[in-house]
Amino acid sequence: MPNRSTDVLFQLVKSLKKSEKRNFKLYVRRNSASEDLKIIQLFNALDKMEEYDEAQLLKKNKGIKKQQLSNTRALLYRQILSSLRLIKNEFNVDIQMHEQMDHARILYNKGLYHQSLRMLDKIKENARGFNQFTFLLQALFFEQQIEALHITRSMQDRADSLAAEMSDVNQRLASTGRLSNLSLKLYSWYIRNGHARNEEDTKAVQQFFEENLPEDIQSCKGFYEKLYLFQSYTWYAFIGQDFLLYYRYSQKWVDLFEKEKFMIGVETAHYIKGMHNLLGAHFDLQNYTKFIQALDHFEKFSRSDIVLNDDNNRIQTFVYLHISKINKHFIEGTSRQT
Repeated sequence: MPNRSTDVLFQLVKSLKKSEKRNFKLYVRRNSASEDLKIIQLFNALDKMEEYDEAQLLKKNKGIKKQQLSNTRALLYRQILSSLRLIKNEFNVDIQMHEQMDHARILYNKGLYHQSLRMLDKIKENARGFNQFTFLLQALFFEQQIEALHITRSMQDRADSLAAEMSDVNQRLASTGRLSNLSLKLYSWYIRNGHARNEEDTKAVQQFFEENLPEDIQSCKGFYEKLYLFQSYTWYAFIGQDFLLYYRYSQKWVDLFEKEKFMIGVETAHYIKGMHNLLGAHFDLQNYTKFIQALDHFEKFSRSDIVLNDDNNRIQTFVYLHISKINKHFIEGTSRQT
């Protein structure tokens, strides 16, 4: 029996918007004068199908041979992703920085070392501006490689400077990693065990939290360090049903984004999750006034381009927004039918 639900290529084609489909066809045809490209035929065939059925696909499209299908499918999948990558999105900072890293590598391979270094300087500046320290580390590694292998006449004080930069970034990433691990482990603890049900559970999660919480949390100054620290406290409080602590740290989580608003576009999913927890905390505390204010803010955010132009953001926002709207009925007592 054909696999009707889990075919990855079929799912990708069906996820495309009209503008993305049009962009894909332009992208493919730009490199060929032929209108009868096999991947366009396969794309159109998949686009017309309601469910994926390979036998029907081959039967209705005689130009697509079974022995060619596997390679054509693989090529189509790559071409769709490549066409999507070219669509500029001001919020996809990581895609933009990957592209800049590609450009730095291309310039280096052409022997244009100074131009490559200038591109790396641009990457480092953007990485610091958007708190993208993994990209900063990549740029520093590449810069070290260029300076070590080639005479660029910029090495006078660069060795010490690069070493200091590398050390600082490594410390930041190590701290972020520890806090990220703690946040994830606490969330996993909740998925496995649910809320603390008795004193024994409460002591167990408290011990786990304290043993894994880094000692130097006062030095957490970076965006991601604070984000994962606040998340950790949020999950810890939620598991222990300490609703006041849950509110305080979910509010800190959201406030972190409000202080650096550009990060809402960079880490939208984390912001959405933070708003969901903040609304949940207000509901648990029956704080009606602040609940309504947060709900109104979240509803306005749901209509922003950041949400509407991204399927994942749109779906997550829809789910959490409607959970809060249902909770609103419970707070107001309007959930009962008369």
